[in-house]
Amino acid sequence: MTLFPIFLKLTNRRCLVVGAGKIAEEKIEGLLSTGAEIRVVAPKATQRIHALAREKKLRWHARPFKPADLKGTFLVVAATSSSAIHEKIFAEARWQRVLCNVVDDPPHCDFYYGSVVRRGALQIAISTAGKSPALAQRIRKLLEKQFGPEYEDWISVLGEARDKLFSREMDPGERKKLLHILASAEMFEEFLRHKK
Repeated sequence: MTLFPIFLKLTNRRCLVVGAGKIAEEKIEGLLSTGAEIRVVAPKATQRIHALAREKKLRWHARPFKPADLKGTFLVVAATSSSAIHEKIFAEARWQRVLCNVVDDPPHCDFYYGSVVRRGALQIAISTAGKSPALAQRIRKLLEKQFGPEYEDWISVLGEARDKLFSREMDPGERKKLLHILASAEMFEEFLRHKK
């Protein structure tokens, strides 16, 4: 089966994390910057999750999971220590048509967390469809060296240039050509020279 690579907009979408230990904490951290409405369901939580709840960055319900928790939810991440609870969450998510990721259990996942290189708006995601997260991490480290922190500023410059080009009346073919020239390796080298 081939996966469909996609970058989701989660702003104001309800995302549920079941579990509030260290692994759940990692998954929550990944959701925080997206603008998602994050709810956590677990009887106990780490200090970090307690703090995020106090800061109103998420809502924590200190109790076990109930199928009703999935109502109105866009996606759920199951990160508990119980395979029985994970199976229940996955089955219920399927029934309610909610995207589900059961941590470290590929057969019970509608989507996988990729290994990601982030440079501002530039994101490069690597997936092995759950077959070797270790390989995805190794490739991510190689790409982090190839695409250094300077790409964060570069992508901002390109975004501003794109907005300017789209604000003008011009032939779409000419605009496309200019956008490719702006994103060229030569222009990147010139950007780096001016940055010094």
